[in-house]
Amino acid sequence: MSFKRGSGILMHFSSLPGPYGIGDLGKSALDFIDFLRDCKQQYWQFLPIGPSSQVFDSSPYMSLSAFAGNSNLISPELLVEEGYLAESDLANLANFSEYYVEFEQVISFKESLLRKAFNAFIISGKNSKFETFCTRTLWLEDYALFMSLREKYENKAWYEWPETLVNREKVALELHKYQLEKQILFHKFVQFCFFDQWAKIREYATASGITLIGDLPIYVGLDSADVWAHQDCFRLDSLSHKPTHVSGVPPDYFSETGQRWGNPIYKWKLAKGKNNASLYAWWVERLRSLFEMVDIARIDHFRGFESYWEIPEAEETAINGRWVKGPGTEFFDEMLKQLGKVPIIAEDLGIITPEVEELRDHYGFPGMKILQFAFDSDEKNPYLPHNFQSSNCLVYTGTHDNDTCVGWYFSNTVARQNKEKVLRYANCHGTGEIHWDFIRLALSSTACISIIPLQDVLGFGGDCRMNKPSTEHGNWRWRCGSRFITDSVKMRLENETVFYGRG
Repeated sequence: MSFKRGSGILMHFSSLPGPYGIGDLGKSALDFIDFLRDCKQQYWQFLPIGPSSQVFDSSPYMSLSAFAGNSNLISPELLVEEGYLAESDLANLANFSEYYVEFEQVISFKESLLRKAFNAFIISGKNSKFETFCTRTLWLEDYALFMSLREKYENKAWYEWPETLVNREKVALELHKYQLEKQILFHKFVQFCFFDQWAKIREYATASGITLIGDLPIYVGLDSADVWAHQDCFRLDSLSHKPTHVSGVPPDYFSETGQRWGNPIYKWKLAKGKNNASLYAWWVERLRSLFEMVDIARIDHFRGFESYWEIPEAEETAINGRWVKGPGTEFFDEMLKQLGKVPIIAEDLGIITPEVEELRDHYGFPGMKILQFAFDSDEKNPYLPHNFQSSNCLVYTGTHDNDTCVGWYFSNTVARQNKEKVLRYANCHGTGEIHWDFIRLALSSTACISIIPLQDVLGFGGDCRMNKPSTEHGNWRWRCGSRFITDSVKMRLENETVFYGRG
């Protein structure tokens, strides 16, 4: 698997400019594609786009579904174009922040608009396009029922529902499908709107020469439609239905106690060492669904397929976990057999062993190089561009989990000698534009693709970072005001991109 030399921008949809408190799939997304095209970029990378939960601070990595779309990203303006809302419904907007997603306010606003749109949809009568969507979308029935039951039981996790529903007894499910018929239809309608709008984004990006890079978290949230509907795919206690073990990573660069993510662990094997056919089938559908939406998939925590960190559920931190062998080549052989060649990026950061590299290289999946990690050790550091062993990799100035380059450079937690190494390596002398020094290092490298977070293109500080690992609140909120995406920014990015042969 190989990608042509090019470059792109990391920017989540929620961070796009716009008047509705959060970026969405409407005009701001199309404008951003225009920006990418004008700057001679070829790639747009973004974070997972599934429905998030306020329980987990609206993290896109702890979704209520591995298949569904996030309703907060639905464009109100496109709902007006479709005739589901009136122009007057978008008048007298709340005073939304231009630079910060206030999730509670946004969720309430979007929910109200979608309810109005749904009522108009009901009045309009039968919609063949909607009927086709419901028929073709295999996961939709379970998801819509899950969301409806979640609302009925006041957002309690599914394992706290009545036992008949927890165990998915047929009579109980059919009774609630009847009782919650309208609510179920609402959630189907919301997903119809999301995927209808997404199709326009995908079509416009393709026509503009922009490749979409989606993000696929290896794990799913415990309180999700997937775990409820496919309990045989996860290691759950037979009585409490909670995980016996949860996911995470051991102590590392980000945390002295590791990271306890809390997702349930997959049940890769059944009795007598047989592969779990139900789990493999679920993964096939998960990947198939994602590749209907994006051109390339970045698998977050790729190393978990070789070995994963298993933490007893009762442990409060990740320290007392252990490495357990993952499904490895058996898994990817089956996925490729079912799906054919699929373009995958392996997120191979953290504690990476030769076995993980062997699994990655066996399939030719490109890995990731992070320049902010390149200057904290000696000249053998694998993230230094002169140490890249192959061009089959992606180089980043930083990711959504890092500080911005400006924030990194001015941080008191970064050693002075590391900063001096950057200046020497980039052959710069304190120009005051450290972000462009990082960008040039990425663009000039041999990596097939360079990806730059938009914050680094704009030279923003640490207050604009997207996420701080191991912190539970205040993440995923950054937004970019439209006034910052100027013609001068476009011209400079285009100039550097073309100069380094990535245009």
